[in-house]
Amino acid sequence: MTCASYLLRSHAIFDATGREAFDGYVAIGGSRIIALGEGDGSEYAGPRTQVLELGDGLVIPGLVDVHCFFNGWLLQHAGADLSSVSSIEEAFDLVRPHARNGLFIGHSLPMHLVDVDESLVDEAFGDVPAVLVAEGAETMVMNTAAERSFGFTPQECWSERAHLLLKAVMDDDGLSVPLYREYLAMMNSYGVTSTKEMGFDDSWFVDRVQELEDAGELTVRLHLMSQPVGKPIDIEYGIAMRDRFAHDPFISFSGFNQMTDGSISQHEGEMKEPYLDADTRCALDIDWSRHREDVLRADAAGLRFSLHAQGDGAVSHALDILEQCRCGDGGKLELRHAMTDLECADPADYQRMAELGVVAEVYPLIQSIADRAGKLAMIDAKVGPARGRNYWNRRAMLDAGVTVSCGTDLPMTLDDVGVGVYSACGGYFPEGGEPFNPENTITPAELICAWTAGGSYNLGQLDRTGTLEVGKYADIAVFDVNVLACDPIEARSCRCRLTMLDGRVVFDGLDG
Repeated sequence: MTCASYLLRSHAIFDATGREAFDGYVAIGGSRIIALGEGDGSEYAGPRTQVLELGDGLVIPGLVDVHCFFNGWLLQHAGADLSSVSSIEEAFDLVRPHARNGLFIGHSLPMHLVDVDESLVDEAFGDVPAVLVAEGAETMVMNTAAERSFGFTPQECWSERAHLLLKAVMDDDGLSVPLYREYLAMMNSYGVTSTKEMGFDDSWFVDRVQELEDAGELTVRLHLMSQPVGKPIDIEYGIAMRDRFAHDPFISFSGFNQMTDGSISQHEGEMKEPYLDADTRCALDIDWSRHREDVLRADAAGLRFSLHAQGDGAVSHALDILEQCRCGDGGKLELRHAMTDLECADPADYQRMAELGVVAEVYPLIQSIADRAGKLAMIDAKVGPARGRNYWNRRAMLDAGVTVSCGTDLPMTLDDVGVGVYSACGGYFPEGGEPFNPENTITPAELICAWTAGGSYNLGQLDRTGTLEVGKYADIAVFDVNVLACDPIEARSCRCRLTMLDGRVVFDGLDG
């Protein structure tokens, strides 16, 4: 009998294979799960086995976040911390010592200080680009040199427009690598063991990440995805990245991502029928022919694609493109292409997704950052209650047979399991009240499966991670509240207690 390096005992072990949680154990030997089942697993305990008595703690596979942006989080933490300043002059004084590689930068500037004359910023920093990111990264204070260098203004500071600034900050290894370590620790503290990171074009410090892996300091399985913004899709880059990491257990290239439409609240989500308050189905001029060309080129090269679509029209258009990709027996796509967000889709299109094998990437916490009155008023005004019933309809996805996975669009939201259950399973806005579209919600068990097995399937890793099964890597998360057994309205207190990656502890909050 092989002795375990770790023996986890709990009254609530959920392996994400479809069966219910059970009272038992998980035995870990080295990087792998060597046994699990009911009972105490004492036959796997030896003199060097670390036995963890977890009581009612919920033991699940490690979480998989299939849509997050370290570069966005990086921008919110780079340079001087301006959160406590009381004047713009004080902010200038704090930022001046933080010049790095020809850039002055600070973060968390209070919103009441962002309305500043640009001439004052020019006077303070001269010809050196200066960027003061406001709290929440909703806007920025910039000087003329920064606008000229990075090609956007504070009124246009969404990520795709700011990609040159993001690249400049990412390329500063002395800044970005230490903050990536902090980011990894933060992700581990939520139970995350795998991420799919969005990067713009080729703006990822892959050499530094590989150095972290070689030093044993990479504490997630990292899947990189390129979103072309500054230049056309680079198939050769994708092939080179895929081949470079083809046999790496911790780093891989996951293909390409592309935005199609935008926010329904701004009339930029493409709808099948016109908006109620505007004579348009979409205020954007979406180049669907270019999206089609990019997807088919990637598919022909053996590279997967994710299309980001919010309105029902955009979802349908995206499916029209994916239907033209290579299919195998049974009409399923040969590659694991995906669609992200799916905020307000026609349920009939979920059947098309299932038939093709298109994976859904949903944001389970998106409702948790919305204002109930404002969101419902927007839905009624823009699309009306009939189409509003299609909002966040994960129930219809699962019932149609779509494989669902979970992302956060981090830093927009975080991988907070309790809040995810509260929102995606309870249907609650932050302030509570009656659930919104309760018929569209899913069960906590279905959510956890999406956040684990669904994510691993999405990333082509389900043979190695995503469920607790003998032979798989010991990527495991433990939580203090069994969200499978509690009312979703009570789930927000849930906290991660322990995270293991590859059989080693990467977050230990058992004594906290």
